Amino acid sequence: MRAAFAAHDFGTVFRLARSEAGISYSKIAAECDIKPERVGLLARGIGSVTTFEKVARIADALRIPGGLLGLAPREWEAPACRALPTPTRATATDGNGDEVRRREFFKATAVTGLAVGLSDLARPQTGRRIVSSVPDQLRERTARLRRLDDVLGGGDTYRVYLGEYQATKALMRDATYTEETGRALLSVLAEQAQQAGWAAFDGGKHAVASSLYEASHKAATEAGDKALAGNALAFLAYQKVNGDRQAGIETAARSCATAGADAAPGVRALLYERLAWAYAVAGLATETERALDSAASALAEADDTPQPDWVAWVDRNELEIMTGRCWTELRRPLRAVPVLESALAAYDDTHARDKSLYLSWLADSYLTAREVEQAAAVTSRALDLCAGVASVRPRERLAPVLRRLGEHRTVPDVAEVLEKARA
Repeated sequence: MRAAFAAHDFGTVFRLARSEAGISYSKIAAECDIKPERVGLLARGIGSVTTFEKVARIADALRIPGGLLGLAPREWEAPACRALPTPTRATATDGNGDEVRRREFFKATAVTGLAVGLSDLARPQTGRRIVSSVPDQLRERTARLRRLDDVLGGGDTYRVYLGEYQATKALMRDATYTEETGRALLSVLAEQAQQAGWAAFDGGKHAVASSLYEASHKAATEAGDKALAGNALAFLAYQKVNGDRQAGIETAARSCATAGADAAPGVRALLYERLAWAYAVAGLATETERALDSAASALAEADDTPQPDWVAWVDRNELEIMTGRCWTELRRPLRAVPVLESALAAYDDTHARDKSLYLSWLADSYLTAREVEQAAAVTSRALDLCAGVASVRPRERLAPVLRRLGEHRTVPDVAEVLEKARA
């Protein structure tokens, strides 16, 4: 381990961080300010880190004492950490000193280094009586924690989000509050259940996700929050459409009706996007286009009026991506490819999970258009991006693309990407 530090072999460091402490590559990427696909490449022994700034950033993010990397002691180092002794077998209790120290080092890293960004997100202090300001404080905390989903997969965030939901449930059970405050707390609870459900879905826990979405719908309905109730139904529709297309369409349509015409523009745009997706999966082109037009019309109404934080990510670029996804599902590559190419060019690589997913639809459309080499190049890029991301969805989405590429395995570019997928 010390040899890896001394050689600045961060590929080995990253691999051990994942295997010994369960720290995903996406989390390492976010904390070390390295693109997720580059973390995956380094972990596979491809490339190296050579700049002082980046080495220092990794040291601070992973809490690696400066002396181990040939740096001056870092500002955060305690005096006891500034001259770590060389590990020997005598320091171990199981005859494998380096292994024990390596494991303990990464356990500490998981708690201190990569969790430091959440240190200021303490839940509000409450007594037996909850005052009216608490729901807003919890909602702000929920909004800030939601940002983790921008860079981490559900495998990393599920327990965080579920813990928030369970803590709010316990708070409502054990404390007293006015009827108005109770409705506000139910709305927060519905929002937290949706976030936990989304992380469960992203991590492959589909039954858990459905249960949380149902709980969210119940809480939002009791709170009188029609927008959140509609969004809970939209989440359920997104799950249902893969198994029962008609049920998915009906639930998505119900989500739009539940939120209603008075919902914020971003809310209506999001729900109509998901309705469009349900229609596209069912192969209904006319209905898909109509729903996409409704989403675009809703977005056009957006002004400076505050929107719920949970729709803050819905913008014109997001709608273009959904449009391209829908046309891909409808096997219309001439319509899908231009909008996906344009939208993804403006999509930051730090959103590795989402970008790899969206690239899978672009690769799919290139294959439908019989542009095999281009499909292989896009698939290769998607594989690089999703390396180490704690989400089951990119690989699930890429699996049928790779099977279709397998029909062209004699093409050198295809053979190369198929080999990468097996690695």
